[in-house]
Amino acid sequence: MERTDNPFLSPKQEQKIIEAIQAAEKNTSGEIRVHIEFESSTDHFKSALEVFQQLGMDQTKERNAVLFHVAPYDRNFTIIGDVGIDKITPDDFWEEIKNEVISYFKENRHTKGLCVGIEMTGEALKKYFPYQENDQNELSDEISYS
Repeated sequence: MERTDNPFLSPKQEQKIIEAIQAAEKNTSGEIRVHIEFESSTDHFKSALEVFQQLGMDQTKERNAVLFHVAPYDRNFTIIGDVGIDKITPDDFWEEIKNEVISYFKENRHTKGLCVGIEMTGEALKKYFPYQENDQNELSDEISYS
């Protein structure tokens, strides 16, 4: 699930997104990953769940990982939070973030949309999972691909 040459993100754009993840994770003990899926799917939520598990995102100590799953060819964006987040946040917790990201995607500003969404996620999770002094980065900040 490493980077392959793709028309969706340049290496410079990837770096901006990774930096956004690192900055957001300074606000929260939550973990954030971005995955770009180039295969078409009829069930993007199911595909995102499979990636979530393949990346070991369901193995964090507080079960507070978040996946931004992007399927550019299908024009789909899905956010998945682990059970630790879902247990204590409102049902519509992801809606504002998802809508904001999609608004940038509609303008073909994918990098900006992901960076804004990641920043919003870090801020939103700060309330429920504040950053701890001894916090360890449990998951890679790299973008994964399939």
